Amino acid sequence: MSRIGKKPIPVPKGVTVAVKDGAIEVKGPKGAVKQNIPPGVTFQQDGDQLVAKTERDDKELGKFHGLARSLVANAVLGVTEGFKKELDIVGVGYRAEVKGRQVHFALGYSHPVVFDMPQGVDVVVDKLTHVTVTGVDRQKVGQAAANIRSLRKPDPYKQKGVRYTGEVLKKKAGKTGA
Repeated sequence: MSRIGKKPIPVPKGVTVAVKDGAIEVKGPKGAVKQNIPPGVTFQQDGDQLVAKTERDDKELGKFHGLARSLVANAVLGVTEGFKKELDIVGVGYRAEVKGRQVHFALGYSHPVVFDMPQGVDVVVDKLTHVTVTGVDRQKVGQAAANIRSLRKPDPYKQKGVRYTGEVLKKKAGKTGA
């Protein structure tokens, strides 16, 4: 049994959880998320808590037990508070602006880079160089932020590019003359 899988998931007021075969639907004030769960793991609602159980005592199910619990806990957290990733654009002339469901980036290329926002993810640009990606699904928010970062990965030497807020870039050690 997984230690993480044993923890109950508190369900706040205003959040409804529907347990169906192979999936859990979570609805809350920020939106709705449908989370698929691995086979061999079931969920039971116990008042204002959700408890993950394995169908049989199998050591191989332990990893899926913790995984399923974490995925459903993230879904509950997403519909109540939401998830957010912040990125900074660093470089002379580098900027971004939102036009409808697209974000237009000027990243030092000869052409503007157009990024289409995925469904369920919102992108806000502050001061032309600070991008905030928000949404209710943790996986979609993280993937969208990673895709934006990959448009111009940060260069450790010139310190230019798109990076997560607070990300520290390490310079590689130079050659020694010895």
